[in-house]
Amino acid sequence: MNQVLLITGGGRGIGAATALLAAQRGYAVAVNYANNSLAADEVVRTIRAGGGSAISVQADVGDEAQVMAMFDKVDAKFGRLDALVNNAGVVDLQARVDAMSVARLERMFRINVIGSFVCAREAVRRMSTKHGGRGGAIVNLSSAAAHLGSPGQYVDYAASKGAIDTFTIGLGKEVADEGIRVNAVRPGLIDTDIHASGGLPDRAAQLAPGVPMKRTGSAGEVARAILWLLSAEASYTTTSILDVGGGR
Repeated sequence: MNQVLLITGGGRGIGAATALLAAQRGYAVAVNYANNSLAADEVVRTIRAGGGSAISVQADVGDEAQVMAMFDKVDAKFGRLDALVNNAGVVDLQARVDAMSVARLERMFRINVIGSFVCAREAVRRMSTKHGGRGGAIVNLSSAAAHLGSPGQYVDYAASKGAIDTFTIGLGKEVADEGIRVNAVRPGLIDTDIHASGGLPDRAAQLAPGVPMKRTGSAGEVARAILWLLSAEASYTTTSILDVGGGR
C-alpha cells in the first residue's frame, strides 16, 4: 500500500502544493482544512484525476476534539499513517505588541503552536515503534519570521514560529530512536495568500528586492523541500530546520 501522508491546512498555498506533489510521488494523501471545503475538495479531485488516492478531512487544529476525529477518519480510510506535515497556521493583521489583545495571542498560539503539538502527538502515537508503529516522518512549517522577529507587523506570529523551531528540535530528539524523524522547513517570502490574511496582500512583492535572490519563492519550491525531508533520501536527517528563503 502507498505511504499515507496527512497535511494540515492542505487546501491552499504551501499545503496544497505539498499535497499535489506528494500524490505525484506515490503518497496517499489526507488533505485537512478548517473552513474552505471547496479548496480542499479541488485538491482531492486533482489528485484523483491523476490516478492518486486522497481524501479531504475537516478539522480546526486548534480544537483537540476535532484533531482526534480527524486522525480517526484517516485511520478508518487508510489504516495507517506514515507522515505528517504540520502546515496549518494563521497570521493576523499588522500590529505592534502594545496593541495586541489576549484574544489575538491565544488564537495565534492555540492554532500555530498547540495545534502542531496535538497533531504531532497523535502522529507519534501511531508511528512510533514504542507504540507498535512502523516509524515515519514529521515536517513542521516554521517561518523566516522566527529569526527576523517581524517587528511592527506580527511579533506574535514570529514568536509562534520560534516555538515551532524549538518544538522540532525537542520532539526530534525525543523520538529519534523510535523510527520517527522530525524536521522543519522555514520559508521566507513565498507568494501565497497568507500575506492578504495579514492585511498586506502585496507584502511579498514589495519586500522581494531585499531578498538576496531578488525574488519571492513559490509554494512549489517549499513543497519540494518538504518532500525531500519526508523521503528516504533524508534518512539520516532529523531535528533539522531547512531555510527556503532565497538567502533572506
